Amino acid sequence: MMKERSTKPYLIRAIFEWCTDSGYTPYLSVKVDANTRVPLEYVKNGEIVLNISPDATQHLAIGDDLVAFSARFNGVARECSVPMTAVIGISARENNQGLFFPPEPSVSTDDTMTPDAEPTPPAPAPSGKRRLQIVK
Repeated sequence: MMKERSTKPYLIRAIFEWCTDSGYTPYLSVKVDANTRVPLEYVKNGEIVLNISPDATQHLAIGDDLVAFSARFNGVARECSVPMTAVIGISARENNQGLFFPPEPSVSTDDTMTPDAEPTPPAPAPSGKRRLQIVK
């Protein structure tokens, strides 16, 4: 019997397409773990919000297991990769419409981060409405 496919990557691609077709800026909310490759200096409370619009990224690929792209952070090009299990949600910056997903356990290959990375403290349990933050 075949393993059931997750709907999450399909929903993320759909909201991304809706955002870009509507002239909105798609923001990807991410719970950072050892398998998430993002600029750690922009991580707050174990989370980061990334602008994944075509204007902000290059080589964006929203695959079944990973969201990968290149983007500039403070003028420096960085490669980013986010496992699907780390994606908290995707929404439009302009009206906050989108989808947020229930937490998933990360499929960690190791429990340590890269040697040069600082560990991030666990995020507090969400209370009330989620808030998006602009990352330039």
